[in-house]
Amino acid sequence: MLSKKDLSERDICTKFITPAIEQAGWDKLTQLLEEVSFTDGKIYVRGKMTARGKQKRADYILYYRPNIPIAIIEAKDNKHSVRAGIQQALEYAQILDIPCVFSSNGDGFLFHDRTTTDGNIETEIDIDNFPSPEKLWEKYKKYKGITSPSAEKIASQDYYFDGSNRKPRYYQQIAVNRTVEAIAKGQNRILLVMATGTGKTYTAFQIIHRLWKSEAKKRILFLADRKALIDQTRRGDFKHFKDKMTVVKNRQIDKSYEIYLALYQGLSGSDEDTNVYKQFSPDFFDLIVIDECHRGSAKEDSAWREILSYFKKATHIGLTATPKETKDTSNTEYFGDPVYTYTLKQGIEDGFLAPYRVIRIGLNVDAEGWRPEQGKTDKNGNKVEDRIYNRIDFDRNLVIEERTELVAQKLTEFLKGYDRFAKTIVFCMDIDHAERMRSALARQNADLIGENHKYVMQITGDNEEGKRELDNFINPEEKYPVIATTSELMTTGVDAQTCRVIVLDANINSMTKFKQIIGRGTRINEEFGKLYFTILDFRNATDLFADKDFDGDPIRLKPVSQEDDLSFVVIEEEENTVAVFDEISGEEITFEKPILRYPAGSQLESNWIAKESNGNNGKVYVNGVDVSALIIREIYFDQHGKPITTSLKDYTKEIIKEKFASLDDFLTKWNASERKEAIIEELQEQGVLVEALYEAVDKVDLFDLICHVAFDQPPLTRKRKSQQCKEAQLLCQVW
Repeated sequence: MLSKKDLSERDICTKFITPAIEQAGWDKLTQLLEEVSFTDGKIYVRGKMTARGKQKRADYILYYRPNIPIAIIEAKDNKHSVRAGIQQALEYAQILDIPCVFSSNGDGFLFHDRTTTDGNIETEIDIDNFPSPEKLWEKYKKYKGITSPSAEKIASQDYYFDGSNRKPRYYQQIAVNRTVEAIAKGQNRILLVMATGTGKTYTAFQIIHRLWKSEAKKRILFLADRKALIDQTRRGDFKHFKDKMTVVKNRQIDKSYEIYLALYQGLSGSDEDTNVYKQFSPDFFDLIVIDECHRGSAKEDSAWREILSYFKKATHIGLTATPKETKDTSNTEYFGDPVYTYTLKQGIEDGFLAPYRVIRIGLNVDAEGWRPEQGKTDKNGNKVEDRIYNRIDFDRNLVIEERTELVAQKLTEFLKGYDRFAKTIVFCMDIDHAERMRSALARQNADLIGENHKYVMQITGDNEEGKRELDNFINPEEKYPVIATTSELMTTGVDAQTCRVIVLDANINSMTKFKQIIGRGTRINEEFGKLYFTILDFRNATDLFADKDFDGDPIRLKPVSQEDDLSFVVIEEEENTVAVFDEISGEEITFEKPILRYPAGSQLESNWIAKESNGNNGKVYVNGVDVSALIIREIYFDQHGKPITTSLKDYTKEIIKEKFASLDDFLTKWNASERKEAIIEELQEQGVLVEALYEAVDKVDLFDLICHVAFDQPPLTRKRKSQQCKEAQLLCQVW
């Protein structure tokens, strides 16, 4: 008969730990969950192939209610001490926001109490004395500061379950719980920061539903500034409110509903007579949720802030992926510090968001600038001012037709080698640029345009045909449109689940805007094979990945030259744009403000003056310019997103030698490993760019690759190894 020391970890759980928990009064069906995977596993990309990394998994999570995890237990076999699992359990407890942490080897439990304020933070408990649900619930309430029966009623209200297997992910659960608990304690201004693609609307629905069902909030207003956001919300998660919900349309108010969805511009106007929100009494709503709160109502002097001021007695919840903090705008000043933040970097690490690779394509005129030759005239026959034009100028005030054509050509070349039907968004400088880019892409893809003219569509605020195709573009079931050219309309609020390529051909100097654009590609759709996306950068916009305010790391970067081009003047684009809203559609159309930064009396200043007087867009259009793409080289980043300054081989050698002391040590561990993939995963987690090494040392097995890079063994291709085996077999036969 096996002794306790001989039992596996799973046997220890089955025979000792689970019975001890059940004996304490925990219901096995509803409160005791075993082997809970709470992440999906990071996605690794090699060429066109992808693989999932290891999921984070807790041995036990105990729930007081289905939506409230209050304890976590890490189990070990009996060869280990009762304390052996506590550090891993504490790491998971911090991630999951759980106060009660246990480790066990089947003999008893070590209890780490995160709620205690005295020195008795860890105690050992006999196997037969595990705490009851009620005892740990009291610990949880203390941890969360829930002190009154009314607050407990709100905090313990269940989620909405639709009968499917869908339930909140761990970070959504934390966001919902912290928000509801904050409101239960009387907090009336709340900010939630969640990366694009992490389900802010679903999170908002669960918050609203719990507060509504607990009768803590009875009339709720969901505010957005784009019609597409309202439509997606109404058709999506909010559909479960059924006949209790209405959308405010045509400035008509019906006060018989409980849940209201509305556009800012549908409630307010330029004068008192069009401010229809005043048809409600100031205390009509007791909860307002503001989607994309970094826009619209963010500024203190915004006309839309008046709506929030009017309903100031209500609780206000702001949702954003990109909280805004500038000299004129502050989300935290209004809402306070976020009650919870879930970043893009964490989403990629957990495997809930798609990783991305970056290909930087530099053009000669961008890197070197362009100066017109003597006597150069534009397409209208006007003389072009003699100065050096650079990337900031192109498509803002000077249009080089060959440049637009080359960008379209390079994108087409990429798609031909990747997938010509990969959903692609091309971000342009403005509407005029998006229109010209659509034409250039149509010329480059004449064969597919011939099959269906919707292969490339301009989707901008002024283009009705394009806007009608927006839903088809974001619908995974619809084949067309494939490529969308846009300027501002698709930067936010577009749930493009299968967008595989994002093209940056606009000067983006706003971190907020950059994060929103990158967010168009971060959603995962495994059913349609969307697990990562590619960024083609023609404007060095991906320099923003190096900014301390950006929280996601590119898989790889392909710049065009040895030195980054840092010679260009930075213009804050958001300060130089003006947003106009179509009252019927609610869509935003963004126009450039004139930037009079030209020398007085110059030709370009005259062009601006002419533009203001005759209504054209003020740009100078030229052709006959030699435009070409420069040579591309690759730059790699480590697991922290920092560029690798040494050679890829030296960088990798340093990491591997930290893991394996010698060649003999590596051989011993390699041969002892049951699953070689585990070594690959471990090396990747340490920051080894395995896929990059494969490309650098072509056609070499991983075993030989490590031996070559770290221990200076000569690399042998698979073909050469096969030849050596055949030669060895032949020698054996001859012998």
